[in-house]
Amino acid sequence: MKNFANATNLLETIAQQYTNILGKNLVGVYIHGSIAFDCFNWDRSDIDIIVVVNAPLPQQTKQQLLQTLINLADKAPPKGFEMSVVLEKYCKTFVYPTPYELHYGNDCLDDYLKNPLSLCNNEAKTDEDLAAHFTVIKRVGIVLCGAPIAEVFSEVPKESYLDSIRNDIENAKVLITEHPVYITLNLCRVYAYMVDGKVLSKEQGGKWGLENLPSKYHNLIAQVRDNYVSGTALNKDKNDKALQINFAEYMLGLIFNV
Repeated sequence: MKNFANATNLLETIAQQYTNILGKNLVGVYIHGSIAFDCFNWDRSDIDIIVVVNAPLPQQTKQQLLQTLINLADKAPPKGFEMSVVLEKYCKTFVYPTPYELHYGNDCLDDYLKNPLSLCNNEAKTDEDLAAHFTVIKRVGIVLCGAPIAEVFSEVPKESYLDSIRNDIENAKVLITEHPVYITLNLCRVYAYMVDGKVLSKEQGGKWGLENLPSKYHNLIAQVRDNYVSGTALNKDKNDKALQINFAEYMLGLIFNV
């Protein structure tokens, strides 16, 4: 995995600084996403982190957690970090959509730089994506520091996980020509869960698609999977875009029983 050592160093730094900031309030820091699935690529992956705490965070603490990531941005992969802070009670007794204390991703950076307090208010917030993140943590997650996964996270109900991952691809027909790799591989892994109950990475979803979906789509799936894994160039002619839209329509019909 390209430059995985750099990611490991970043995670160690985050674990140390978050431990110092949160002290006894910290339950643990957990890794999901491509690192947990062992398919991390520095150029194409972000670093996915869930921080679990005992008690709600004061605004100053939220700012410290965010500033830690901002300070490490120049050492991070291009897609940066995705980090959420969640209360332990929602990990043990799951609620959907899941309340959270704090969220940060690359798409939040501009808002933070304009107004650092914009991400740190005390408004009640929920995130449907956390159902998917928690499910991945239960299957393949990594404890960066703190309590074991089995002591912190309960099983996410299947219907919550499915709703979470369906939400991620509901606009696939519109988005697939703009984001063919992300959308195509996500469509594959959503349907893989529906058919086989498998919680897969994007790379694994592509492999499943090649083994289980109609042959007319195999070239498309293989091409985006190769791009995701090794950066192989994508074809960008009109015929490919037409096939992408057709694939999205076909998969959405299966996934939503249209």
